[in-house]
Amino acid sequence: MTDYFEVHERDGAARVGELRLESPVTTPALVDDVLADAGSLWSGEREVPAGDDSQLTVLPHRAFPGGTADEVQESFAVDHPDVDYPSVAVVSSEHVTAQETDAYAVSDVQSITGHGAALVDAVVSVREEIPTDTALLFSGVATPRNVALLAYAGVDLFDETAAVVKGTEGRYLTTDEAYFLEDLAELPCSCPACQKPREEFTRQDCAEHNANALAAELAIVRRRIRDGRLRDYVEGQARQDQWLTAAMRELDSQWGYLEERTPILRDAEISAATEDTLRRVEIQRYADRVTSRYRNRFKNPLVLVPCSAAKPYSESQSHRQFHDAIQWRAHLVSMTSPIGVVPQELETTYPAQHYDTVVTGRWSEDEKQFVSAVLERYLERNEYPDIIAHVPGEGYRDIVGRVEDELDLEITYTVPEGGHPTDEESLANLSSALSGELKYSKREREHNTVRALADYLLGDGAGDDLFEDIQTTSRYPKIQVRNDEETQLATMVPQYGTLSFTLEGAKRWVTSDVPTKRIEIDGFVPHGSVLAPGIVDADEDIRVGDEVVVEGPKAFGIGRAEMFGREMKESTRGIAAEIRHVEEK
Repeated sequence: MTDYFEVHERDGAARVGELRLESPVTTPALVDDVLADAGSLWSGEREVPAGDDSQLTVLPHRAFPGGTADEVQESFAVDHPDVDYPSVAVVSSEHVTAQETDAYAVSDVQSITGHGAALVDAVVSVREEIPTDTALLFSGVATPRNVALLAYAGVDLFDETAAVVKGTEGRYLTTDEAYFLEDLAELPCSCPACQKPREEFTRQDCAEHNANALAAELAIVRRRIRDGRLRDYVEGQARQDQWLTAAMRELDSQWGYLEERTPILRDAEISAATEDTLRRVEIQRYADRVTSRYRNRFKNPLVLVPCSAAKPYSESQSHRQFHDAIQWRAHLVSMTSPIGVVPQELETTYPAQHYDTVVTGRWSEDEKQFVSAVLERYLERNEYPDIIAHVPGEGYRDIVGRVEDELDLEITYTVPEGGHPTDEESLANLSSALSGELKYSKREREHNTVRALADYLLGDGAGDDLFEDIQTTSRYPKIQVRNDEETQLATMVPQYGTLSFTLEGAKRWVTSDVPTKRIEIDGFVPHGSVLAPGIVDADEDIRVGDEVVVEGPKAFGIGRAEMFGREMKESTRGIAAEIRHVEEK
């Protein structure tokens, strides 16, 4: 296999990669540009006769459309003394066999485009069978309207065929519509092809515009992937066509496929602008871990409060008022859409402080059902001596009431009907409801925070196994964790709400009963990063952003994963993990 495709950045199944030809090409990309860059002799030149627009024709692309000659399907290359060509295998989505090749083209893509479930099944079935560091090509289907969703699903390479053919047929493409050229009184674009006066604009110009619009949309997609915000864009873009919306929702149902590829932390903000956000992997994963891994360790009552616009919540004006009334006499849990419930120990953990949502004061039924389901699972797992709901009416109180009835609980409400949680009367009611309760200490709060983070990151019970006998220093949320001998074990990273282990912490981890996320490497001592070719094995439950132990015949280290586990094992290039601390054996 030629050493030509390397993934540099990931956003779920979407990737920004590099095709290493004579000049590097950044994917997601148009294969037309790739082949032209490589000097291909068969890249599918367009022949457009001069004269009457009605005579315009476009020769079909010779880069993997249906009926492509066998010799072309077998290779992406032609013999050329100066160019190293990547190879492509043509496969059916129903019959996929991994081969020694750089990229895979799906032969039946025409029949599945336009059908959400069929498209997703095809992409997932192919992706699950081929190596993770190979490119996936869809030929003859990309348009400015659908290419963002296709890239989000995991397609890396496209061509201009569909866009150009539609242009020669008089269809003017934009990211939201395919207009008949004759219906346009003016051209809603300023690309070079659209600089002509409307009356001089031909179908040949329309084909050029369509190709330009497709290239421009791919540039937006690449930028969104780099920013970690392609999903936000796709949620809006998919609304332009019903089948695209269906495809996005079908992808959300492919939990294993998307979850494996979605990082556990990142800087990017989640824009919760549609109810589809509730189905995002980051949201579902957080809700699942809070209700299956997190364990409340406080003996105090529970106080349910609304979320705040400021993140983390404890820094908001409203939550400071709540804290003044509570005075460390209760365990605080925030309720919010789209996150669900957020225990105070996990308020900085991604994505609890990395989202923004549309605030209307009204909850949709989908939001109510989601948050009430999460709250119900949370209360089934965690017991409290008393439960206080310090929430306003409408959505919040409706959600709490549903759970109260379902679990047959007795919940005290401290916000009067029509009142607000920060009203003087409401805060006085909250303080009075906690009268006689003992305060928990700063030490208890810090220790419980560290243990809760370990549970969330590593699994149920990890906090007690790893950090039963610890000391903490510094101010929340910048907590340093030490053992009884004052040796540092870990540090809390407020930016993501995660734990960063030291070598001593890593050693404690591997000797404990907590499942270790381990990377096995060859006989070398890594410095700075571990590249995929140096990896012998890796746990398949590793996700991008996870803490990982790196161990080999000559080295023991701790760092953070830059690939998911299976990708580490399958890839022949790229950074698999960044190393923080390492020692030579």
